[in-house]
Amino acid sequence: MNFLRFLLSKTFYKQLLYLGLGLPILFWIISFSLKLVTHHQEYLEVPDLEGISIAELPDLMGQENLRFEIIDSTRFVPNLPPLSVIDHLPAAGSEVKKNRKIYLTVNPSGYRQITVPNLIQITKRNAESMINAVGFQLGEITYKDNIGKDMVLEIAHQGKTITPGVLLPKTSKIDLVLGNGKR
Repeated sequence: MNFLRFLLSKTFYKQLLYLGLGLPILFWIISFSLKLVTHHQEYLEVPDLEGISIAELPDLMGQENLRFEIIDSTRFVPNLPPLSVIDHLPAAGSEVKKNRKIYLTVNPSGYRQITVPNLIQITKRNAESMINAVGFQLGEITYKDNIGKDMVLEIAHQGKTITPGVLLPKTSKIDLVLGNGKR
């Protein structure tokens, strides 16, 4: 009974009026302050950073009000200068907010060094697949008198005989000396 009287009282209707006026005002204040804090609808365009040296990046990114972080440098691209940007996320032309971090993939200073596998006394076919699998390229093939036809007798790089286990840059050309099957 008391509750029913309260629902019909002036105090209850006054409180409802305050609530009805206060909630939209509170919503507007929160909405306006969030737009100020989050810089709503204020975007910067990400510049094209491909090919730019990492020495130039701090100045450029400071002018653009962006930050950067280098995340990878394992893939070597020969047509770009060493220690320059290969790719970045977000991509060029994307819209980002001020002070956003751009993640960069950088071209290493050169191909990484790889160990030459032991190719001596295996067939040409197996040697070819091992060379390609490791990341080298097959160079010249020469033949020498030996009973083992198409058997690898020597490994060479740039005209010099090398031994298995030597470190060479990835994509180097490996030359093979094979047996021709004659005594």
